[in-house]
Amino acid sequence: MNVEKIMADLEAKHPGESEYLQAVREVLESIEEVYNQHPEFEKAKIVERMVEPERIFTFRVTWIDDKGEVQTNLGYRVQFNSAIGPYKGGLRFHKAVTPSMLKFLGFRPRWQERR
Repeated sequence: MNVEKIMADLEAKHPGESEYLQAVREVLESIEEVYNQHPEFEKAKIVERMVEPERIFTFRVTWIDDKGEVQTNLGYRVQFNSAIGPYKGGLRFHKAVTPSMLKFLGFRPRWQERR
């Protein structure tokens, strides 16, 4: 695995998504040594399949606030690889949430969250 090449490709596809790119870099650097001991992983393009979401949903949520005003927020759902079980993640509606943040949360391995 060439972490720099993978990151350059991702940065070109996802410019400005710093949270997501940071999470991918951290994971790739942490698995690089073991990954490179298994040429079958490279042949199956495991990393390339792992770092891109399977799907991203963007949707609109319209609601009425306490003042009776109609409000509209965007909602997001990002789903990464389902090969090892159910998708990790949830729905986010806050106006400050970006697709990059959701990709970061969805990609970041569960073992990193326990630190």
